[in-house]
Amino acid sequence: MLNYEELIEEAKKESIGRFVVAAIIVKNSKILLLKRKKDDFMGGIYELPSGKVEDNEEIDLSLKREIKEETGLKIKEIKKYFGFFDYESKSGKKTRQFNFLVETDLDDLKLSDEHEDFSWVSKTELSNFNITDSVKEVLAKVDFKSNI
Repeated sequence: MLNYEELIEEAKKESIGRFVVAAIIVKNSKILLLKRKKDDFMGGIYELPSGKVEDNEEIDLSLKREIKEETGLKIKEIKKYFGFFDYESKSGKKTRQFNFLVETDLDDLKLSDEHEDFSWVSKTELSNFNITDSVKEVLAKVDFKSNI
């Protein structure tokens, strides 16, 4: 079983002070990507549903909260950890994004104000979307056929 506290402690040892959780949501062999508003930080890119881990918040609870806030979807189960990548946030903080394959209810997708659109994208369609290299590397490890 994955120890979420160890993920945070390891990141802190590497001087990472800000943490983000992201969900890989699969439906009909496609992954959910959200498009950031053009006038926002990294505007226009497509990203995994994600959000900041609050101070003293456990990673799994943060993941469930953020996905509900960003998509309206409820996580039923965290299936697999797909590693992390680091980047510099809008405020210049070293940030680590932890990526998880999750099972959700998939009932009623409702975007937050941070995003202007969403797409269900197959592996072969990824090159048609403006996605960061870090997210592409994570998605390269994912079996898009695993409909959860």
